[in-house]
Amino acid sequence: MKGIRVTECGGPGVLKYVDDLAHPGKPSGKQLLVRVKSAGVNPVDTYIRSGQFSPGRLPYVPGCDGSGVVEEVGRLVTKFKKGDRVYWGISNSGSYAELVLVPEKTTFHLSEGLSFAQGAAIGVPYSTAYRALVFKAHLSPGQTVLVHGASGAVGLACCQIARALDAYVIGTAGTDEGLRLVLANGANLAFNHRQNGYADKIKGCGKTIDVIVEMLANSNLDQDFELIGQSGQIVIVGSRGRIEVDPLLTIFKEISIHGTTLDGNSEEEWEKTGQFFASGQERGWLNPVVGREFPLSEADKAHGEVIEHKGGSHGKIVLNVI
Repeated sequence: MKGIRVTECGGPGVLKYVDDLAHPGKPSGKQLLVRVKSAGVNPVDTYIRSGQFSPGRLPYVPGCDGSGVVEEVGRLVTKFKKGDRVYWGISNSGSYAELVLVPEKTTFHLSEGLSFAQGAAIGVPYSTAYRALVFKAHLSPGQTVLVHGASGAVGLACCQIARALDAYVIGTAGTDEGLRLVLANGANLAFNHRQNGYADKIKGCGKTIDVIVEMLANSNLDQDFELIGQSGQIVIVGSRGRIEVDPLLTIFKEISIHGTTLDGNSEEEWEKTGQFFASGQERGWLNPVVGREFPLSEADKAHGEVIEHKGGSHGKIVLNVI
């Protein structure tokens, strides 16, 4: 079958489009075999490809999340049947291919109202956002959340989810288009984090910030300490380096800092996440923004874009497989 094979860790050039990938095999137990329509491109995919995170084995097929149509189900699967439209957050065999094996617990129904490209934008970004806001920060109605870097896939998911939870949402972005997207996807206020003095504008907006979801901690964590309110929660979703901070700031405000990863989701948490997103699809607020689409054969270009995003971060990057 066609797909992407990686035989060595390195730059985007190690992503090789081939037509002789082995079939992933029959689904066992609670697995599904899915014909992939679109695959998500996430920063973590680049960390694994480069060797920053171990791929586990070589060669391998990249890709965590995606969307498609069920081809076959394992004998213990109870929620799906052949022909169902689905999206998933974790794959067993790699989503950058025509066929993929996925676990039932991280796979969910995709409504007819969303495209497959949008479906590929749900798995990792929305599940990460939900874990950060609900399972880590325990966001409550009426609280104020700052999404620091809100125009990317996880950031926009945070805006939509937080607004659905009746929170007051403040987002930041680095371009005019990003600011427009942030406001259009649930934020009450948006500020340009590339402008000098933007943090002072946030402080002056009249809201005490209860929760910060941080997309680039190595650049912003010290500033987050200044922006967060008393007993506030900071959830770190992303970081690309080290930062020097003053721990005294956490003491006086009694700040709680959390890291988050989807690997931490229990089966029960995956179930709750899927139920919430099913409601979001039905009610219409779950509406993923696809920033750019690439053919599967251009996975190398997609990997460059997801990290560099020279024109700004504007939603999810996806690979169209079929």
